[in-house]
Amino acid sequence: MSREAILLVDDEPEIIQLMTIYLQNEGYTLHTANNGEEALACLNKESVDLIVMDIMMPKMDGIEACMKIREKKQMPIIFLSAKGQEVDKIMGLSIGADDYVTKPFSPLELIARIKSQLRRYRKYVAPVDNDEEIVEIDDLVINVSTHEVTVSEQPVKLTPREFAILLLLARNRGIVMSMEQIYEKIWKDDFMESNNTVMVHIRKIREKIEIDPRNPRFIKTVWGVGYKIDK
Repeated sequence: MSREAILLVDDEPEIIQLMTIYLQNEGYTLHTANNGEEALACLNKESVDLIVMDIMMPKMDGIEACMKIREKKQMPIIFLSAKGQEVDKIMGLSIGADDYVTKPFSPLELIARIKSQLRRYRKYVAPVDNDEEIVEIDDLVINVSTHEVTVSEQPVKLTPREFAILLLLARNRGIVMSMEQIYEKIWKDDFMESNNTVMVHIRKIREKIEIDPRNPRFIKTVWGVGYKIDK
């Protein structure tokens, strides 16, 4: 039986009551909230492994809450919404959600999605062979345990995935990593040739850690191959 913790965020009591039964039967520790504000307050007090969150809620909706959560935390987020149009799904996934379930939904399907996301998350946060706690490259310092990055002793604010990409390249200094390799290691999903997600994230990282992003000191582009950080 699992002891992982789920935060269920929805303003419909029926959804909370129904999913409480299913989640507790699966052995999960359950926390509940009725809106985004309550969800953020819960995350400040409790350890949570996955969030299931409605989009349309009073006070603070799921979109705003997800954006705030993604500033600091990387656990999977599954959106619930009565909106099933493709554009709504794309918007939800683009701001940081990992999956999207349309209401009305099957509780068993949602449980299956939760288990799938937790499996991916466990791989994503699994310890790596290199156990360096502090990675230093010139004046770039990456603190693995606190997820803090500084350049010239100035703090740099990275999202969890930006941090993961930077750390991956930093721990593989001198090795050129393709976009496919980076995507599959960080997102734990199959890469498609048309996917420019990695390129967008690299650009954002450079904007934060480089003095001149067009002439980067740290993350170098190897044209036609991928990216690397020199030894």
